[in-house]
Amino acid sequence: MKVKVGINGYGTIGKRAASAIQRMDDMEVVGVTKTKPSYEARLAIKEGFPLYAAAQENVAEFEKEEIKLAGTLTDLIPKCDVIVDATPSGIGAMYKPIYEKAGVKAIFQGGEEHGISGISFNAFANYQEAWGAQFVRVVSCNTTGLVRTLFPIDRVFGIEKAFAALVRRGADPGDKKGSALNAIEPSLKLPTHHGIDVQTIMPWLPIRTMAVVTPTTMMHVHCVTVELRKKATENDILSVWDNVPRIRFVSGKHGIKSSAQIMELARDLGRPRGDFMEIIVWQDGIKVEGNTLYYYQAIHQESDIVPEIVDCVRSMMKIETDPMRSIRKTDKAMGIGK
Repeated sequence: MKVKVGINGYGTIGKRAASAIQRMDDMEVVGVTKTKPSYEARLAIKEGFPLYAAAQENVAEFEKEEIKLAGTLTDLIPKCDVIVDATPSGIGAMYKPIYEKAGVKAIFQGGEEHGISGISFNAFANYQEAWGAQFVRVVSCNTTGLVRTLFPIDRVFGIEKAFAALVRRGADPGDKKGSALNAIEPSLKLPTHHGIDVQTIMPWLPIRTMAVVTPTTMMHVHCVTVELRKKATENDILSVWDNVPRIRFVSGKHGIKSSAQIMELARDLGRPRGDFMEIIVWQDGIKVEGNTLYYYQAIHQESDIVPEIVDCVRSMMKIETDPMRSIRKTDKAMGIGK
């Protein structure tokens, strides 16, 4: 029997999570919610997902637009084994008491605080922590990216400390508001929360971060410095990353020198929505001097957490004990790594 999943918030992350879950043979989407009769509400219906209003007060707007609803969130929840809460940052915490009262499991996003669940998730690093849990938070796109590259390096060579400077996109491509059009804005509260968020999964890791917001919608880029405990060469580091999931190499020598070119590659590969769910590492942009490792990586903020959501469902529902089997199954179904 398939796990029944509801998506609360069919937006940037929610619609991608819904598409991913529908590709799996052990889970299915039983409904999605929207607050307004937007194009995404119409897209959900076109994709065959039962559409629910997020609340009763939203129903009249849908009726005015003659968009047929299957009900409201209150009607959807009893049909679900798990709710993927893909609502905007801070809103998930408002819904938690509703899920709790209904006795349904829920996955929250990185915009919520770690305390909303006490469990922050990355499939490769701590799959078992979510095993059978009622509430889990899948960490943000940036935290996912840092954990995916730092965790395997720490496991093989050990990390004395790490620092990352984040060059962040100002807004997602579909947003009409975000950073200034002609400015770079530093995050003045230091260190930024990103390193602290990494520690919700790797609590032993001394890591600090800084960030600037830039006028682009493409991707985030991380400039990472790592003090290693054991000696390593550039080839040693690349070999470790080459043998773990959801990391993909690109090369400036092959003409990929920017985030725009990475996104063009995603389109050329025929990726759905032009997404890149792997973390992109420039293989000719890594250097080891003594025990210090330097590297660049790029994060597609709209999509890298999506496969983590799928694996999180399997752990919470106890349907796959081995994290690597879950990861391989997810990646094969979604074409990740091809």
